[in-house]
Amino acid sequence: MTSALTSTRPAVTVDGVSVTFGNAKRGTAVRAVDGVSFNVEKGEIFGVIGESGSGKSTLGRAMVCLLTPSGGTILHDDVNPFTLTRRELNRHRRKYQIVSQDPNAAFDPRMTILQSVMEPLNIAGEGTRAERRARAFAMLDRVALSPELANRYPHELSGGQKQRANIARALMLEPNVIVCDEVVAALDVSIQADMLNLFDRLQKELGLTYVFISHDLRVVSHISDRVAVMYFGKIVEFGPAREVIETPLHPYTEALRSAEPEITALGEARKRIILQGEIPSAINPPSGCRFHTRCPRMRDICRAQEPEQRELLPGRHVACHFAEEMLRESAAEHVGLTDRSVVATTTAPGVLT
Repeated sequence: MTSALTSTRPAVTVDGVSVTFGNAKRGTAVRAVDGVSFNVEKGEIFGVIGESGSGKSTLGRAMVCLLTPSGGTILHDDVNPFTLTRRELNRHRRKYQIVSQDPNAAFDPRMTILQSVMEPLNIAGEGTRAERRARAFAMLDRVALSPELANRYPHELSGGQKQRANIARALMLEPNVIVCDEVVAALDVSIQADMLNLFDRLQKELGLTYVFISHDLRVVSHISDRVAVMYFGKIVEFGPAREVIETPLHPYTEALRSAEPEITALGEARKRIILQGEIPSAINPPSGCRFHTRCPRMRDICRAQEPEQRELLPGRHVACHFAEEMLRESAAEHVGLTDRSVVATTTAPGVLT
């Protein structure tokens, strides 16, 4: 999916952001996010992908001010929200919302769905009770929930219905940016498709900007304009979603892509990359490239020197010593596939060659 990017000033700027948990003096510090930088343009769907523990959810929470970065800067338009007073921040972050993976944890089981959806307006003190109630019903209708579900409790709804209500509540204060943290991970595949279509429709209707976090490469590639790949707190590659997925320039992205199921012709199955080696310690990360303990292309330079992130192609940023090598291999493979396609289409049926 693509969207028109309507402003030269990013909706969110992330510049050298780090988030650390634990105590460095006691040797228990974990840098969940480590020196991450990128921009999210207005009207864009920016995907963030990585396996569990990569730091993507921590990054998303920092972007909406639920966590304070240990270092670096986050800007909303040109405003640093972490320099605002508490009252200013409470008002400011109404425009920056998050939808979490587990709607069961997001709802108070003692409140009806209508009460939960109205709650943001109650806290903000917007409108009369009748106006808040009318807006809540209108939002439930917008996310395709029947009015008869409004007076039910969370346990009386299906997983998909609860997630729709969760989305409705996030939209009540008319946000500009929504961080979607694994929002379809717990849903059936058929429900996932409906939910992605809902996000697409809401973006077009409301002009939203999404940061779409997932471990599912298929989901992110389907919905995102650009995608960033995270490993162990760092972004190892980012660029246009289709290009990153079809032509990965980092071994970790290549391994993620190979793990995705794919329908191919008989005998043309994609080679699966099985990562070997040990997953490094979060408290004591490896020197050099953090992926070198599992990387099939690992060489001595990977242990000694951390690769710098660089723009290898227009819009394609990658942090790997051997990205150029992967680019040449990809180009050669593409030429080979093109040649085979030409032979297949020019050979007449029934003619032996």
